[in-house]
Amino acid sequence: MNSFYTSDELSALGLKTFGENVLISRKCSIYAAGKVSVGSHVRIDDFCILSGNIEIGSYIHISAYTSLYAGSYKIQLGDFCTVSSRCAIYAESDDYSGECMTNPMVPEECRTTYGGDVILKQHAIIGSASTVLPDITIGEGASIGTMSLVNKDVPAWSVCVGIPCKKIKERSKNLLKMLPHGYVRGNL
Repeated sequence: MNSFYTSDELSALGLKTFGENVLISRKCSIYAAGKVSVGSHVRIDDFCILSGNIEIGSYIHISAYTSLYAGSYKIQLGDFCTVSSRCAIYAESDDYSGECMTNPMVPEECRTTYGGDVILKQHAIIGSASTVLPDITIGEGASIGTMSLVNKDVPAWSVCVGIPCKKIKERSKNLLKMLPHGYVRGNL
């Protein structure tokens, strides 16, 4: 048996949309599949979690053990993005201040959450074991180093690392010369 869903099986999952050459591991968990859109030439590896309103562009790889939690908001990955293994992207989170309770199993009136859309522009790359907090835009071509905490917007074509992540240098744009033949600029 193939470790990725077939096209017919992807249709049966109830995804909002999906394109050509989509490889989603059978070991990936998808919640609210009807809110998940997937472009073409996308691979999502084992043990990933996709939950909520998620828009995945084309030419994207989401590595093993990565989680995308959209909650009441949206997570959007532009074309050519890479999310390395063991990353977590949150568009919504509990309030940890102690002013209220946390976790989805306590009554709604006892909880407070905050959030906002998380947008990764085209060619953004997130290094392994990094965390992206709610209401963040990672600019076009930005690169986030391994084990970074993204708690504010990241400028385009920058390399950022650390906890919290900070810009350390500019990223080359030479990769733009290597776009696939016939590619028409699409998502973000």
